[in-house]
Amino acid sequence: MELAITAELLGNLYWITLLAVVVSSASGVLKAGEKQFDLFGVVVIAIATGLGGGSLRDLLLDRPVFWIRDQGFFLASIASAVVIFVLARRFRLPPRYFLIADAAGLATFGVAGTLVALMAGAPALIASFMGVVTGTMGGIFRDLLCNEPPVVFSSPLYATVSWLGSALFIALLHFGIDLTVAATAAGLAIWLARLLAIRYDIGLPRFRSRY
Repeated sequence: MELAITAELLGNLYWITLLAVVVSSASGVLKAGEKQFDLFGVVVIAIATGLGGGSLRDLLLDRPVFWIRDQGFFLASIASAVVIFVLARRFRLPPRYFLIADAAGLATFGVAGTLVALMAGAPALIASFMGVVTGTMGGIFRDLLCNEPPVVFSSPLYATVSWLGSALFIALLHFGIDLTVAATAAGLAIWLARLLAIRYDIGLPRFRSRY
């Protein structure tokens, strides 16, 4: 399905993406904080987390990379990193804050990535997968830079809830639901499903060899 590109649509995409960048960058800072990185290291991890998934999506869709076209997203990522860095030095931030921020980034980027792909004319299945790429790749870059196994490959229902939420977003749009309502519903569904999966340790079957 294709979406008619309007000023309202572009405005909604801008704010969804901006929110995604901020919360994802914050999750990167919280992860980097566990490694005791300095301010520069924290900012690098935040940028990789907040901008990495969307960058890969744009390259795959052969469109200008969003934060190079509009440096406001780059500045928002840095600002988010510095704010969380300062707060963490003054207040104790429990580890669960990382999981909450990471789930929020997964949700917002999943919706944003799907919307961008639809606007680019991608088929529904590919658009939903672009939501997964946008929502998860930043976290993969973050974990690799922190020298840890990527959360997405072993954590309870990570990419799965992103893909299902992206598909839900497309389905709601297909049935004529208002874009803002559809984005909010799909984003909340991804966020809550991810937190519930963590809370009750719900995951997909893991590979086990009989030999």
